Amino acid sequence: MAKKKILVEKRNILNDIIAREFTMQELRLFSIYLGRINPRNTATRQVKIPLKAFYRVMDLQPIRVEYLKDVTRNLLTKVVCVPMSIGGYSQFQLFKRCRVYEDEYNRWYFEIDAHDDALELMFEYRQDYFTYELWNVLNLESTNQFRMYEILKQRQYNGFRIIAVDALKALLGISEKEYPRYGDFKNRVLEACQKALKEKTDISYTFEPYIRGGRGGKIQSLRFTITKNTGYKCQLNLDEFLGAETLERIKQEGAAQGQKQQPAPDISALDFIQEPMTDKDKLSVLEDANGDAEVVKKAYDMPRPKGGVKSLIAWLRYLVRGIVSGEISLPVNANAQSRFVNFPQRKIDFAELERLELEQLKETMGTEALHEESSLDGDNLEQTSL
Repeated sequence: MAKKKILVEKRNILNDIIAREFTMQELRLFSIYLGRINPRNTATRQVKIPLKAFYRVMDLQPIRVEYLKDVTRNLLTKVVCVPMSIGGYSQFQLFKRCRVYEDEYNRWYFEIDAHDDALELMFEYRQDYFTYELWNVLNLESTNQFRMYEILKQRQYNGFRIIAVDALKALLGISEKEYPRYGDFKNRVLEACQKALKEKTDISYTFEPYIRGGRGGKIQSLRFTITKNTGYKCQLNLDEFLGAETLERIKQEGAAQGQKQQPAPDISALDFIQEPMTDKDKLSVLEDANGDAEVVKKAYDMPRPKGGVKSLIAWLRYLVRGIVSGEISLPVNANAQSRFVNFPQRKIDFAELERLELEQLKETMGTEALHEESSLDGDNLEQTSL
């Protein structure tokens, strides 16, 4: 089956004013929004997607309602500043309303609506805009990469773009104090984005100093040469962004329309944990325990190896899974001879535990690639529930 293409259409003026207030996830959601509306019909201004898809787009786990409210509140604070032809400027929000709700079939959705003042930036225009296929930005990994793609894609038809270094930093959302030395800006931004776009998008570029000035010949502007790229490694569409596992879960949830999905476990039940631990990690431990905080408490109270553990989360998940599966039982003899543990059925495999700890540390540091992808395709995602 041919991959479904989603075309993002964006006005030049809108591309020129999006800057540092947006996170990578918010930029991704905004592009998906632009890909779902019909720019010639304001009646399409409200876009809804299954809540599971919203989680994936925003790199979230099923979370507490209060945190979800913070995420949607941040979306409503995105303000743009548009220069006026008569002088001065106009400021307003991009979006006026977010809704998270359950429909009559027990399916949960996220819905977002454009602000009335922002409609002219997204609808009913006929010129001064550019387009790109959504897959180009789904696999990018930073705001710099995302914005560099849009900044250069906007001028691809020209084959080049000349831009002042300070103006480029502003469009990328980089503050004036970041990368004061051009060499650092070149290595960490220009060349890093050049590599990413070459591998993952339909354009590639080269760059060179264009204007030098001041003492020492400081580079003031750059000339980018933009070419079509056919050597990208993967063309990731929206279905693949969710991933097969997520799509299958969505289908299974949709098959049980008459049954409400159980709410996410209440991580406040793990307040007995004294060590620092993220909400995401607490949720993972609770899910391993099938939502039973008592199981986690028993695992937490068990004796630990001499010298402690490298990763508390890996240690807890290892014990909790063992207790739930019956492979590890609770201590029964307070005077056990083992200086490590007191489990009659099974000794802990510390080599395996160390491997799990290292994996957990890698995940915490963000070195594992994210391969769960999401589809906002109506047919595939209509059956999602919270």
